[in-house]
Amino acid sequence: MNNVLRVGIIGAGGIARVAHIPNYLKHVDKVKIVAVADVVRENAEQLASTFDIDNVFTSYDEMLNTVELDAVSVCTPNKFHAEATIAALKAGCHVICEKPPAMTVEEAEKMAATAQQAGKILTYGLHYRHTPEVEALKRFIDADELGGIYAARVHAIRRRGIPGWGVFTNKELQGGGPLIDIGVHMLDTALYLMGYPEPDTVFGVAYQKLGNKKGVGLSGEWDWENFSVEDMVRGMITFKNGASIILETAFAANIEQREEMSVSLMGDKGGADVFPLKIYQEKHHTLIDITPAYLPKVDAHGIQMESFVNCCLTGNQPISNAKQGVALQKIINSLYESAEKGKAIKLSRTV
Repeated sequence: MNNVLRVGIIGAGGIARVAHIPNYLKHVDKVKIVAVADVVRENAEQLASTFDIDNVFTSYDEMLNTVELDAVSVCTPNKFHAEATIAALKAGCHVICEKPPAMTVEEAEKMAATAQQAGKILTYGLHYRHTPEVEALKRFIDADELGGIYAARVHAIRRRGIPGWGVFTNKELQGGGPLIDIGVHMLDTALYLMGYPEPDTVFGVAYQKLGNKKGVGLSGEWDWENFSVEDMVRGMITFKNGASIILETAFAANIEQREEMSVSLMGDKGGADVFPLKIYQEKHHTLIDITPAYLPKVDAHGIQMESFVNCCLTGNQPISNAKQGVALQKIINSLYESAEKGKAIKLSRTV
C-alpha cells in the first residue's frame, strides 16, 4: 500500500460532511480523498466542490471500478450499509461503515465474512468508545478496579429529539428508530466495557406514542404523518456469563431532560457511571466515590477516523471489529423481534 491512503466516500450526507471528510483532511500527509459517490449527483457534486474532491459518481460500483482506492467510508442510510460495504471489501478496500452495522443479522454476518475473506479491515462508526470517559474507565476496568461486571444500565433518551432531517423516521431505509440510531451507541459502549459478553436472551417492548402525532420538536419539525419507526424501546439482555443489561432508548418521551446519554456499570469490586465519569468503590472499610479531576476535551469522531487511517496504513486492528458488529446487530434485531412477538428471544451462539 502507498504511504498515502486513497479514500472514497459512499454517501454524501451529513455524517460524511461533518465527521468523516473533515477528519480525513486533518491528515493530508496520510490521506487523499479521491472520490465521492451518491445516488443524487447534485449532493455528490456539492460535497466534492466543498472539499476539493476530484471524482464524482452516482454509483459506488462505478467508483470502485474506475478509481484506485485503499479505503472507503460508507455513509449511506442503513439499508445500503451491507451492499456498499461488501462491494468495497471485494474491491480490495478497508471499510469504516457508519453505525449500525446493517439492517439484519444475516447482512452483518456476510459483511464480517467478506472482510475476513478479503483480509481487509471492517470497523464501524461507534465513536463513543473514543471519548475520554470511556477510555479512562477502560483503563480502570483493565486494572480490575471494578472486578467482574455483572450488571449495566443503558439510557439514550430524548424529550422531543425526533430528527427533522434525513431518513431517521423511515423504517424501510433505517430499519428502526431510536434503538438503531442512538441506543446503539450506548449499548455498544456498555458491551465494549463489559468485554462484549455472549448474549443469551433478549426481551424488548417498543412504543409508538408520540412520533406519529404533531408536536413540539427540539430537533426540527419531523414528518409525523409518515413516521414509521418506534419512538421508544425498553428491554433487557442477559448473557451466557450471567451478566445483564437494562436498556431504555427514545426519540421522544415525557421526561424532564432534553437528552440523556448514559451508561452505568456494576461490578463485584466497584461500579461506575460513564457520562460523566464517576467510580464507586469500597476501600479500607469506607465507601468512596472517585471523580476525575481532569479529562481532556477531544473530538471522538476525529480520534476514530485517525485510528482507522493508522490501522489501514499499519495493519493494526481497530478497537471496533466485525465480529462485535455481528453480536451488536443480533441484540438489536432480537429486541425488535421480541417487541413484535411479545416474548423473549433466545439467541443462538454468535459467530
